[in-house]
Amino acid sequence: MFRPLFRATALASALALVPLATSSLAAVDNDTYKELDQFMNVFERVRAEYVDKVDDKTLIKGAINGMLASLDPHSSFLDATDFQSMKAQTDGNYGGLGLTVSMEDGAVKVIAASEDTPASRAGIKAGDYITHLNGELLYGGTLDEAVEEMRGKPGTTLKITIVRPGRDKPFDLTLTREVIELKPVKWEVKGDVGVININAFSKNTGAGVRAAIMGIEKSLGHKPAGYVVDLRSNPGGLLDQAIEVSDAFLDHGEIVSQRGREKNDIERYYAKPGDDTHGAPVIVLVDAGSASASEIVAGALQDQHRAIVMGERSFGKGSVQTLLPLSQTTALRLTTARYYTPSGRSVQEGGIEPDVLVPQLSDPDYKDRPRFREADLRRHLINQAKVDNSILEDDVKEDPRFRLTSEQLEKQGVKDFQLDYAVKTLERLTKLPQVQTASRGK
Repeated sequence: MFRPLFRATALASALALVPLATSSLAAVDNDTYKELDQFMNVFERVRAEYVDKVDDKTLIKGAINGMLASLDPHSSFLDATDFQSMKAQTDGNYGGLGLTVSMEDGAVKVIAASEDTPASRAGIKAGDYITHLNGELLYGGTLDEAVEEMRGKPGTTLKITIVRPGRDKPFDLTLTREVIELKPVKWEVKGDVGVININAFSKNTGAGVRAAIMGIEKSLGHKPAGYVVDLRSNPGGLLDQAIEVSDAFLDHGEIVSQRGREKNDIERYYAKPGDDTHGAPVIVLVDAGSASASEIVAGALQDQHRAIVMGERSFGKGSVQTLLPLSQTTALRLTTARYYTPSGRSVQEGGIEPDVLVPQLSDPDYKDRPRFREADLRRHLINQAKVDNSILEDDVKEDPRFRLTSEQLEKQGVKDFQLDYAVKTLERLTKLPQVQTASRGK
């Protein structure tokens, strides 16, 4: 989850004006200055004696990146290029392949392939490793360098080598770069059910969801049997958009809270009166690629008993990153808080557990493909209250509802089993006899 907070701070000036109050504080400061002296000694040695001449900017940026990388996987320094790249992504318009990736032990790992992009059409999946670009080994480089190489002029091609857990050999895919203009929200009608597919939480996602609800009702000419909110493979985005999307389905109650390092550093966000769907049944679909802002929406609707969550356990990113500008062209993306669902749950590491576990039977690799989540990232924030999901996820007992193979589903014309199951569930709900409530007079 990302919170763009543009604010200046006078911390450095304030510290320069405040005298040291105690000897212990002075001792701490002296220790810190000794460490900084050591850093400067290393800096001078490297710039003077390294085998190749290295400019100071490269050394300083490397030191900053190393400091932030030692904290958690999501804090980072943004130079001018990174800053513009991040802005393009949150605006929902950038060039490339449509991949969300991370770095793990020097290798590039796929978190999600955005829908209707070159990456998703090529069949790249969460958990895949990208080892080569145009035959050049990626291992040992930085994530920024890998992302920069994957981007390029629209229409140009890029050969990528994929290592997929469960497959014996790597395989190559040739993708054509495109201008990625992500439509954060798409909708369609299946039978009497409205399906709202949210691909990202960029600046117009909330408005897109409200427009989708109106479009579905207009298309049907009446109130639908219910809504499926598809958050699968949605890596998240802006906090305010997650709140706005949740608010579209709620008319009261807390949506999310975020808590910083101090006990009293708590912010709570609430739904405004008015449910855009007028109380229609809702099913939320999640999977291992549903992260951050997606988990806020799923957790809010689940805790408020407003929706049934189906699919697989979500990614488990329960931290808040704040953008702190350092200059006109650089910024610090820093983890400043954890977020909690209305019931007080932190999804950090554990993710959102679906109410109904529905496997993606239409994917022939679903049994063998490992799921990649926040808990797999090095130096991820620890959740002391994390629930151990291994027993549930390793349960090999076959659910009698889910015995069909991908080949059988293909013959039936079912390309997306999870979505098909959610739609049919809502259709069954509308056929259930309504419970009549007896009125009592005085």
